[in-house]
Amino acid sequence: MTEIIIRPVLTKADKKAFVDLPFRLYASDPNWVPPLKDEVHALITPGKNPWFEHGEAECFLAQRDGHIVGRISAHIDHLALAQPVEQGMGPGAGNWGMFEAVDAEVAAALIARAEDALHAKGMTRSIGPISLAMWDEPGLLVEGFEQPPVVMMGFNSSAYGAWVEAAGYMGVQDLLTYDLPIADGLPELTNRIVAMGERSGRIRIRRVDKSRFDEEAALLLRLLNDAWSDNWGFVPFTDAEIAYAGKKLKPIVYEDLIRVAEVDGEPVAFMMTIPDINEKLREFGGSLWPFNWAKLLWWLRKPQVTTMRVPLMGVVKRLQSSRMASQLAFMLVEYIRRDATAKFGATRGDFGWVLASNGPMRSVGEAVGGTVNKVYRIYQKAL
Repeated sequence: MTEIIIRPVLTKADKKAFVDLPFRLYASDPNWVPPLKDEVHALITPGKNPWFEHGEAECFLAQRDGHIVGRISAHIDHLALAQPVEQGMGPGAGNWGMFEAVDAEVAAALIARAEDALHAKGMTRSIGPISLAMWDEPGLLVEGFEQPPVVMMGFNSSAYGAWVEAAGYMGVQDLLTYDLPIADGLPELTNRIVAMGERSGRIRIRRVDKSRFDEEAALLLRLLNDAWSDNWGFVPFTDAEIAYAGKKLKPIVYEDLIRVAEVDGEPVAFMMTIPDINEKLREFGGSLWPFNWAKLLWWLRKPQVTTMRVPLMGVVKRLQSSRMASQLAFMLVEYIRRDATAKFGATRGDFGWVLASNGPMRSVGEAVGGTVNKVYRIYQKAL
């Protein structure tokens, strides 16, 4: 058997090979959506991605017979190390991600190299795939290969799960996405709860104001940091990451699709919905040049899509055990559903990801008529 060489990504050519590999591996897969290469480059580049202000990463390429046959990252998030162990991360938790391999032998060599890199830095647990943060593309797709992923969700070969498990890993958390038909409205019980909320003088559901974009983005992410603070794998957004996320999301932010719930004048919940831009990006082959940028800008003026994705939603922690939490969630879903169908032509929603351990949010997904359509799995192994 020809030797597999695992080497670090050091040069501009190495980085290009790292980013380009999936384009070769999935060229014939109709359900793979080519990411924008510039965004992948930025993700793994210190100085462009503010994650590197509190994280460090090494990227590796696998080479055999002179050909690139795999890639992986090994990384440590120092904010994750400061989190409670019972929430999944904590001291000793190193991560790997950005994983691709042509076969089981390459996969084993790559994972072993990532483990060595983490162990050398004092890590005692290896958790992955997380690419690079829980806010990016966490988890390995293990169910739901029949349809393309929506925007900001990953895709991988169905063989990968067995290869990761063969390396000694066990699933530690599943991330679920829900398929939600929205054209004909929500279930009747949900509608009655929404109507009760609309009669309440205490509750106001408002659109975000894009003319105050930075202020509104900061508000949403402050709510998110509070709402998700007890969740498995939680790592707080920093101020720099809030600004970075706002800049990335601004082109696909529409006031009709992002709502804030206020109770007695205080913002306490939010829901962010974005058009599934993957429906357009599939045409671009990973590049906006030379003319795809103009096509995308024109499309973004008033996108018409089949699917809307709900990537972020939360209710402040002090209300999460109350009946009002569910009521606010249902109202946010319904208000956005009305505009998503009437103004953007959407007929379905993709709700998630939702932690399998998050019972209340799973209940919301089911109560509004959603069914699980994809499962992403995060694995763990002691080093």
